[in-house]
Amino acid sequence: MKIGNIKLDGFPLALAPMEDITDPPFRAICKRMGADLMYSEFISAEGLIRDAQKSIEKLDVITAERPVGIQIFGHNADSMAEATRIASEAKPDLIDLNFGCPVKKVVSKFAGAGALKDIPRLLKITEAVVKATDLPVTVKTRLGWDENSKIIVELAEQLQDLGIKALTVHGRTRSQLYKGKADWTLIGDIKNNPRMHIPIIGNGDINSGAAALEAKNKYGVDAIMIGRASIGNPWIFQEIKQYMAGHIQELNISINERVAVCQEHIETSIVWKGERRAINEMRKHYSNYFKGLSHFKEYKMKLMLCNSPDCLFDVLEEIKTRY
Repeated sequence: MKIGNIKLDGFPLALAPMEDITDPPFRAICKRMGADLMYSEFISAEGLIRDAQKSIEKLDVITAERPVGIQIFGHNADSMAEATRIASEAKPDLIDLNFGCPVKKVVSKFAGAGALKDIPRLLKITEAVVKATDLPVTVKTRLGWDENSKIIVELAEQLQDLGIKALTVHGRTRSQLYKGKADWTLIGDIKNNPRMHIPIIGNGDINSGAAALEAKNKYGVDAIMIGRASIGNPWIFQEIKQYMAGHIQELNISINERVAVCQEHIETSIVWKGERRAINEMRKHYSNYFKGLSHFKEYKMKLMLCNSPDCLFDVLEEIKTRY
């Protein structure tokens, strides 16, 4: 698969951009576990233009994680173009436009999935961004705003005509948020449209090797993007690749490896973003790092209540000893 001049071998697996999740420390772990294409957390165009510290921090790119895309969101074409120029200076491999985030504070400003309520604005932003950079531009979006406006098949053609180099589609509308089952039917329709020639990446409910293989075979997508199933579970990429290679046995991740990877994640996060923020944001990962362990609730609560690295590492040692 090629995105502009980026070549990805085999059937690529992408790590979805997720706020307070897909920072460089987590991306580095997922890369080691088999992820092929990385995306930053989504970055506010207005934040970049104002030189907001948190937005600038998100531009960090680690050589070992390449290829990596920086994802930006906003509602104004001029601001998005300027933010694209700033992001391009960080030397990512591509720029991705977020037209899929369903969070109310984003969509209320016609950004993220809110752009799906104003397609002319969405197309104007896309055109401005494509013209603002020499890097490949990709788009991540949803089927439409709601059940009555699933316009993604037509929109895909329009976006391709403006010069984007790949399209990722989450198989839900904005109104669904993350509820219900993702509908991949229209994703398949995009891929089977003879006018389409850019890579189509499917996203939504891929949480196992079996689900990934079914999506590939049934809908013909060029790649798959994995989001929530990777939180606290970077091994999902390894599992999918092994399954697709014919090794259908479930991965058996030892408690020592779970603890070691979780500890590495904590340590590198502290270096990158500071102790307090790292400890707060790591709380989203613990349940999945130790999913399936019997009577884990006691240790989860201990981890959630820790306010220092020493406390966290002591609890992790307890977990290793117990299990």
